[in-house]
Amino acid sequence: MEKTEWYLEYEIQYNRPGLLGDISSLLGMLSINIISINGVENSRRGMLLLSREDEQITRLKSILETMDTLIVKKLRKPKLRDKLAVRHGRYIHSDADDRKTFRFVRSELGVLVDFMAELYKKEGHKLIGIRGMPRVGKTESVVAASVCANKRWLFVSSTLLKQTVRSQLIQDEYSSDTLYIIDGIVSTRRANEKHWQLIREIMQLPAVKVVEHPDMFVQTTEYELNDFDYIIELRSTVDEEITYEPVEQNQFGQEDGFSMFDF
Repeated sequence: MEKTEWYLEYEIQYNRPGLLGDISSLLGMLSINIISINGVENSRRGMLLLSREDEQITRLKSILETMDTLIVKKLRKPKLRDKLAVRHGRYIHSDADDRKTFRFVRSELGVLVDFMAELYKKEGHKLIGIRGMPRVGKTESVVAASVCANKRWLFVSSTLLKQTVRSQLIQDEYSSDTLYIIDGIVSTRRANEKHWQLIREIMQLPAVKVVEHPDMFVQTTEYELNDFDYIIELRSTVDEEITYEPVEQNQFGQEDGFSMFDF
């Protein structure tokens, strides 16, 4: 029988010496393998496990619930956030009101890149929005994640070097292995109908699309925020406010006719 992955997370009530050893011995007696283990929150420990039968996990849960030194918080098939929590030692928290919105600060760029790379690896259409102020690392993180996911990236519109607006692609650029990057402000303010026709074509491809400034993108298009599978917010500090006036001024306030690539 094929082995199945499980995620166990427990909160330590009394951190006595040998507690982890006792749990490891229990898993060994139940023939459950430990793939990886890490602290994931204050007084919490997460484990990725591998078992041959679901009955082994049922027995494990019943035994752990009799122990007064810990409280089982999660015992389930691992989600992406569970795997990343064990890998990085912290949980990726989503917005309380919108569960598809995930928040990061600049000091967590490594976790953000890993998170986005795992999203990119999923097959089929994915629409991801990323919010953030200028020079916080949005575009760089998107590109770094595409490298980790072994994806080729393509700027449909961008300000990374100069303002770039694409109105057509060559045949080899239409691919499910390509990551398409769209700057919502550039596309909204500088693009023509040919550019929007290209975006509509790209949206139909079974590939990953990342839109910077999704709130601006949806203001003048037929797309809505509900069309996005994930929204990522990146801040310099936890309490930084994301606004769009400084972003627009930064991108368009000092531009001239020779600063834009349109092809």
